[in-house]
Amino acid sequence: MQALEQTDPFQPRERHLVVVSGGTSEGSTSTMLAQDLAAATTDGLSALGIVPRVNVIELRSLASDAAAAATTLARTPELDEAVKSVESADGIIAVSPTYQASYSGIFKMFWDLVDPDLIKGVPFLLGATGGTARHSLVIDQAMGPLFSYLKALVAPTSVFAATEDWGDGDTNGLNDRIGRAGREFADLLAANEPRRQENTAGDSEPLTVTPFAQLLGNHD
Repeated sequence: MQALEQTDPFQPRERHLVVVSGGTSEGSTSTMLAQDLAAATTDGLSALGIVPRVNVIELRSLASDAAAAATTLARTPELDEAVKSVESADGIIAVSPTYQASYSGIFKMFWDLVDPDLIKGVPFLLGATGGTARHSLVIDQAMGPLFSYLKALVAPTSVFAATEDWGDGDTNGLNDRIGRAGREFADLLAANEPRRQENTAGDSEPLTVTPFAQLLGNHD
């Protein structure tokens, strides 16, 4: 009689987390916020005994590819890999700069390429950046409706960061808001079973967080 394969009861669980930044410049505040939310979430997952696997997608490098795909339906390998990574994720962090009281054009164009059926019920943590706090409703009025329409599971806590929030001393409590959102999102990911489909994007790269001093030199 063939012996049954033994499994290690102490093997850590995993979650595939994809981080999508709609920032349009290198070292943008949107990318900064996306990375900080990812770091807070991975800390939360690790505290729960869950191993995070993280893919970071910066849409600015895919802008031309996404525009071509929107008109010709042809995808470059890089764009196809990014879309499939999102479609196979256990959880997604999506951050956009604010333009004309809404998300950026490249941000919307990318999500138009994603199959809605493959992100239905997937947990999302939303974030946005803007020049002033008067843009802070962009998540509730623009991003939230978009992902609700796509039937994503949007986390109740989101983070908006104005330019002034990145100043010295964290006077507006941005770090606390990021930490809280990350912990709550980690709890949401832990409560959801990992998806059983193959990750067609291949092995994910570890999260690299750029130092604040470098990122502060360039904002959306």
